[in-house]
Amino acid sequence: MVEALRKLGHDVQTTRDAGKDGKAVPDVDVLEHAAENARILLTLNRLDFKRLHRANPRHAGIVLCTFDPDFAGQAERIHALLAASPDPNGQLLRVNRPSAP
Repeated sequence: MVEALRKLGHDVQTTRDAGKDGKAVPDVDVLEHAAENARILLTLNRLDFKRLHRANPRHAGIVLCTFDPDFAGQAERIHALLAASPDPNGQLLRVNRPSAP
C-alpha cells in the first residue's frame, strides 16, 4: 500500500523510514512524531488511535483503516478521502474495506 500511495503522489514515511522498524514504540510516541512532523498518521490500530485522538486532537490527522489485501484499492480510497478532506488537521478519518458483493 505504501508504494501505491507513493505512486499517487503521497509523501509516505513508514516506521522503517523513521528508523523505528522492529522496535516497540508506544502509540503515543508514534502520534507525537507524526504531529511534530506535520504528517497524517495512517494506521490499522483503530481502537488505540481513536482513544489517543480523543485525549489529544492536536495532530495533522489520523486515518483509521481496516485491513484490506487489495492494497492498490485501499490506497485509492485513502487518496480519495484525503482529496475530499483538504484540512485533515485534528480530524479522525476512516477508510474501510468495501463489503463483499
